[in-house]
Amino acid sequence: MKSSLFPAQELKRRTLGWATRLRVNPKVIRVQEMRRKWGSCSSAGTVTLASDLAAQDPRFQDYVIVHELLHLRLSTHGRVFKALMSAHVPGWQAMERRRMRDARNSSAEPLTGRPKGAAR
Repeated sequence: MKSSLFPAQELKRRTLGWATRLRVNPKVIRVQEMRRKWGSCSSAGTVTLASDLAAQDPRFQDYVIVHELLHLRLSTHGRVFKALMSAHVPGWQAMERRRMRDARNSSAEPLTGRPKGAAR
């Protein structure tokens, strides 16, 4: 069933659902235009998601949301971080590899998958 929420509200709702499952408590969840990233997490507890993430496949949304929320627990991408990603988003490595391959093929920023200097 399709949600009647606006895309930003739907992303926030999904993020709150994942926050509950992951037992983390973001201080603020923002959805805004981001030119070079799909998401970020500040040390102050603000999770920011790219507004156009709402147009992506729900599994990719989960990958980005879980990745950012886990940074509320762990600041690095070490073994524990990767194990938690695998536990909550099985197959996330394939999404990461595909994102990196697509970034290389489209002359995009290698760490973000966003086109270099692209205005949106």
